[in-house]
Amino acid sequence: MSDNNSPHIVASYASINQKKSAGKEGLDNKIKQLRNISITPITLTIDPLSTPWTSEQKDNHFRSGCAPIMALAYAYHLIEQGNHAVVIQADEPLKTGYTREERHQLMAVYNDETTIADLYNDLAMEFINNHQLNEDKFKAISSALFENYQATYQQHIDERQAHFSLPSAQWFNNVTSLFRGVDCANPLIDFEGKLLICSKEIVEQLAFGSSIEIAGVNCQQITTENEVKDLKTICKYNHLSTAIEQASIQAKINFSQQFLQDNALLEVYTCYPIVPMAFLQSSGIVNSVAEIPPLLNDYSVTVTGGMNLARAPWNAPSLNALITMAEKLLIGDKEYGLVHGNGGLGYRQGVAILKKS
Repeated sequence: MSDNNSPHIVASYASINQKKSAGKEGLDNKIKQLRNISITPITLTIDPLSTPWTSEQKDNHFRSGCAPIMALAYAYHLIEQGNHAVVIQADEPLKTGYTREERHQLMAVYNDETTIADLYNDLAMEFINNHQLNEDKFKAISSALFENYQATYQQHIDERQAHFSLPSAQWFNNVTSLFRGVDCANPLIDFEGKLLICSKEIVEQLAFGSSIEIAGVNCQQITTENEVKDLKTICKYNHLSTAIEQASIQAKINFSQQFLQDNALLEVYTCYPIVPMAFLQSSGIVNSVAEIPPLLNDYSVTVTGGMNLARAPWNAPSLNALITMAEKLLIGDKEYGLVHGNGGLGYRQGVAILKKS
């Protein structure tokens, strides 16, 4: 891709429980500017929970927790092919758009009596065996991870940017043998979000000003007809290592080095503790899972506060993270930001590296 066609995030906004961020007006104005020069952005949609998990996927629609990173990768491709503008959007009224029974029914995507939490518990047991851990050590690392998310979210509370209070005592009870409620994603949120992505040529032509470059993005998945039967393969996270490596090569950086040198922000996918553990090791930020607790004393691994505290809008948590990451990079002093996406039980992995432009 030539420099003139490199994709940039030029505007974004998120609406959480009907409270819109300040970016909506700016995004709408930029779309009007594009239409004034006869450019209509291509729309890529993150499917909501109401779209059945096993239904045929429409063109320009994306599904799973990795969907926003997959959409970003496709947006990158579209800009590379000569298109000038793409919008990635999600509209997920998880809190008010469904009854409790409807939510539970639609979230039972594996069509059996086993819950997603139980399946992740099984995956975590495979991970424990693979890394010569034990259950107590795993739980200790899980607790350290949550405390790290909570410290970040407390900053949002202190700055009056938080939409939710901290969880009550009952959320600290176990829901499986390895996970407490706070270790699991909390879906109770109404979320709407949009990212406007443009070519560098258009950014300059329309004098859009500050923007965030999509420096590298890569998605990988294992070939499987039944995730539940492939936990031993998923728990090795070789495909995650590849996604991180390929995104870093495209961005022409060593992300773990940038992060440890305090020049990068990170949003790991925090649906269950095994996923951030796998990311931190696969990325080279730590050499072994046992090194995670000391790391967490000095580095934040989310910018949102994670998927329990900041909530998890089904297929769109990574879109919320991309929006937050872009905002943090624009106002902060870090050069890079990485957002991680995890699909299903982990068969899909996606990594996006953003760069302050």
